[in-house]
Amino acid sequence: MNESVPLAAPDNSMQTLAAVRRFTVLTVNTHKGFTALNRRFILPELREAVRSVSADVVFLQEVHGAHEHHPRRYSNWPEMPQYEFLADTLWPQFAYGRNAVYPAGDHGNALLSKFQIIQHDNLDVSISGHENRGLLHCVLRLPGEGPQVHAICVHLGLRETHRNAQLKLLAQRLDELPGDAPVIVAGDFNDWRQRADALLKPCGLREVFAEHHGKPARSFPARLPALRLDRIYIRNLKACRPQVLASRPWSHLSDHAPLSVEIEL
Repeated sequence: MNESVPLAAPDNSMQTLAAVRRFTVLTVNTHKGFTALNRRFILPELREAVRSVSADVVFLQEVHGAHEHHPRRYSNWPEMPQYEFLADTLWPQFAYGRNAVYPAGDHGNALLSKFQIIQHDNLDVSISGHENRGLLHCVLRLPGEGPQVHAICVHLGLRETHRNAQLKLLAQRLDELPGDAPVIVAGDFNDWRQRADALLKPCGLREVFAEHHGKPARSFPARLPALRLDRIYIRNLKACRPQVLASRPWSHLSDHAPLSVEIEL
């Protein structure tokens, strides 16, 4: 389903700000606002942790757009969609792509941005009869006269054959973009066998942790990260100070440890 929810109204005041050459990116699988094994609903605590990073662009996976039953079960369930609750007042722009729709509600990927989102599209990469997955592709306009930045939020399947097919669809989308366009691809790749780097290298993507430390980051499970599931890839950009946020409070807020990095145009 190539479906997206309308984004926040453009903030015209952004056009008067000084040019931005460096900004921070954060990616986190929110686990629908629950701790590992769904023991507690902790979305308010997660929002405070996300705010503490002061990221300019936040890639979110497994975020609820709506749920019919949870508001009756949890007194602190927000009245608005989870991505809007997380955006709060810090990220005036946000976009959401529904991946999974069911009788009680829906969930998918979202992107929060301090920069204007001028376009967004949710590419359905689901494999028929299996998990619903999508690639949320947003185009960001940063203050100043610099190029537009393409930000693609990813959540791939659990089966390797599905991931390979989904990575090919991602590669097709990248091939459609101008060769000199700045690109960030981040999210939960579920790539525990570490095959994605080789498949995406022909597209010009570089994984920021592999570039700095030789391998993608360990991000799962959050309390004792062992598997390298989450990634941040870039093209036509520079990266510095990639970090795995695996200590408290992050280790108790999701089943994935978030990743952050500073990006330079």
